[in-house]
Amino acid sequence: MGINTFTCDYPCTDVHPNMIFPKPDLNPQKIRIVMVSECPPANRTDYFYESGSGAFFQTTKTAFRDAGAVIETYEDLARMGIYLTTAIKCNKTGYLVSAKTIKECALRFLKPELEQFPDIRMILCMGDFAIKAVNYVYKEKYGKSPIPAGSTYKIRKQEYSQNGIRFLPSYTHTGDSFNIEKVKRQMIAEDIQTALAYLKSH
Repeated sequence: MGINTFTCDYPCTDVHPNMIFPKPDLNPQKIRIVMVSECPPANRTDYFYESGSGAFFQTTKTAFRDAGAVIETYEDLARMGIYLTTAIKCNKTGYLVSAKTIKECALRFLKPELEQFPDIRMILCMGDFAIKAVNYVYKEKYGKSPIPAGSTYKIRKQEYSQNGIRFLPSYTHTGDSFNIEKVKRQMIAEDIQTALAYLKSH
């Protein structure tokens, strides 16, 4: 497991130009669920696939445990057919990121990243950045956004599918807010349960 890092040449003003991409040791043919969170952490050692003890993986482990699925390593997720990534590839300079930045990153980097997996069955969109980025990717591919606009708590219970993929809007499972907002943490667990049940039935 590991990561790739690059310097982005696109002039975004709301993110740092240091890009982080997952570089996991897994078989793309076996990935069925992609879990997209919002953006990389300020400290690269906290990022997915960089370290099993990093903050991002620790909250991911907790989220799956809340959902009744015990994982200890990235290999456990890979065996389940699950891949982790972020909507944008650079960490934020402030709290928010513009729609322009999200769209640019989604179309330049997230789109080809998702296309390396030929048999995705579900995309878990963990947070607003992820929902927007995935909508940009699939609207460009098929002419229609798969997830409608609206507050996440209102739209997450509905089923959204497009070209054989189900899209599930949820909340971010990384960062400090995961352990603070208990109601959202419960909804994240419910959404992971939904994804795992969907995987078994498809």
